[in-house]
Amino acid sequence: MSSTKGADSSAEATDHGKPTKIETLKAHSGHLKEPLATELANDSLHFTDPAVQILKYHGSYQQDNRDNRQKGQGKDWQMMLRLRSPGGRIPAPLYLALDELADRLGNGSLRATTRQAFQMHGIAKADLREVIGTVVRTMGSSLSACGDINRNVMAPAAPFEDNGYPAARHLADQIADLLTPQAAQGSYLDLWVDGDLSHSIRPQAAVKQVMDQQLEGAVFSGDQEEPLYGATYLPRKFKVAVTVPGDNAVDLFTQDIGLVLFTDPAGRPRGCNVYVGGGMGRTHNKESTFARLAEPLGFVTASQTLPLIQAIVALQRDHGNRQHRPHARMKYLIHDRGLAWFQHELTRYFSHPIQPLRREPKPRLSDYLGWHRQSPTTWFVGLPLLCGRLEGPAKAGLRRLVETFQLDVRLTPNQDVLLCNIGAHQRSSVKQALSELGFSDPGAPAPMARHAIACPALPTCGLAITEAERILPAVLDRIQAQFTSLGIKKSVLVRMTGCPNGCSRPYMAEIALVGSGVNQYQLWLGGSPGLTRLAMPVLEAMPLEALETTLEPVLVAWRDAGGRRSFGDFVQRLRADELEALVSPA
Repeated sequence: MSSTKGADSSAEATDHGKPTKIETLKAHSGHLKEPLATELANDSLHFTDPAVQILKYHGSYQQDNRDNRQKGQGKDWQMMLRLRSPGGRIPAPLYLALDELADRLGNGSLRATTRQAFQMHGIAKADLREVIGTVVRTMGSSLSACGDINRNVMAPAAPFEDNGYPAARHLADQIADLLTPQAAQGSYLDLWVDGDLSHSIRPQAAVKQVMDQQLEGAVFSGDQEEPLYGATYLPRKFKVAVTVPGDNAVDLFTQDIGLVLFTDPAGRPRGCNVYVGGGMGRTHNKESTFARLAEPLGFVTASQTLPLIQAIVALQRDHGNRQHRPHARMKYLIHDRGLAWFQHELTRYFSHPIQPLRREPKPRLSDYLGWHRQSPTTWFVGLPLLCGRLEGPAKAGLRRLVETFQLDVRLTPNQDVLLCNIGAHQRSSVKQALSELGFSDPGAPAPMARHAIACPALPTCGLAITEAERILPAVLDRIQAQFTSLGIKKSVLVRMTGCPNGCSRPYMAEIALVGSGVNQYQLWLGGSPGLTRLAMPVLEAMPLEALETTLEPVLVAWRDAGGRRSFGDFVQRLRADELEALVSPA
């Protein structure tokens, strides 16, 4: 492809086929503005599909609450809003604004997502402008939280001030600014805050210097207003995460780009190990779609990390499959053409050498629950929130704490909440208040629930086939009861989804239930506690009532083998015929 690929040609697929409806819609949207702007002004209770497609880039999905469907009546239309919050940081003023908006214009709850952002549910179309405008005016943004673009950049949420954590958080902020769409930011501010440019994202000088390179060579899209993305943005969503060696809270290998940041003893960045091509989404009964782990690209120095990220995005922009959306993620590009091709093609966009990987410690899944020192004079506390849902007395109580002590909030990829910047003299008061809210020992939640995740699923997600969030607590109780009855004292990593799209990253779990029908799930087994290995599909359709009888033979075999290995490691060591015999119905 030409290094000066123009905005019109960017709508074409890599095989030069006819642009799809969505690609054409993006190309003629005026940088993600129409027909959304027109439909925001009408009195309809919902958006048309073209406007819905553009709305995603502004951080919102249109949903229908299926619990409220009644025969002969219209759908219960509502909007879900997802924020952009690199590394999961939510400043106190923004948190307080979100809390108030959720009560006044939402369904009364906030939900921490697996990408470290809050979602609000139940917003009426007529209230969307007020909600997003308020978010923007109180230090927040929802721009590119959804859509065919770089999503929220993940990083370890813990506000530790050593071991590279500050540098990792800073790099996540830089990447988020670097990959912010420039022309679409103008559309975003026009729609939600009347074009008030004082709310523009203003990159630091170092980031701006790299952004200036978007107008050069193969990185340039050919669109002066949107130099990196072009008029049609990316073929599909794009995800980036940063972490420090040994901390895999961000599920590094599920990302399009995963970065492990190395620092010197003073905490200054030295460079990053770079992994590319991960992704969870798949579709039932379509073998061409699959979950995939990111694979190592190599190590780059600190000064070349941002240019490399920019180059990878441009490569995916030009070569990702724009003709067939289910095959558009970068994981399929690398799978189809191979890492060697990817590395060679990358040299057109990035001229610096990529070195061999640096050695890393064994990754672990960190969660930061309980009390931790943040600095010599401050603390933070991690609170477990199963499925990330914050509502009722817990939500009201956290608001009082944030408001009283002006605490920053940080969200973890495990859907938990950290309260940060707690002064040493405030700790006892905060501890007492949390105890009254039911968080008497936040560092010791129920073992099975500690790392469990479920997606929202029913009733609002349009992709959901069956339940996930609403029944996960009962499912975990059932598994725990089975462990207790079998005399197994260890725990396992459980994840659950209402469809195969993989929002809760189920394919990394030791036990995963993936919705495949009403009260029916695919069973996946064999992921690792440190999130470094894909699970295996074991059963295509398991009725939920058969959970215990299906799992018991495998659990007994694990127990009888001594249980020294993790459950996932034990499953992976079984021969295919051995595992099949254990889980097959009698």
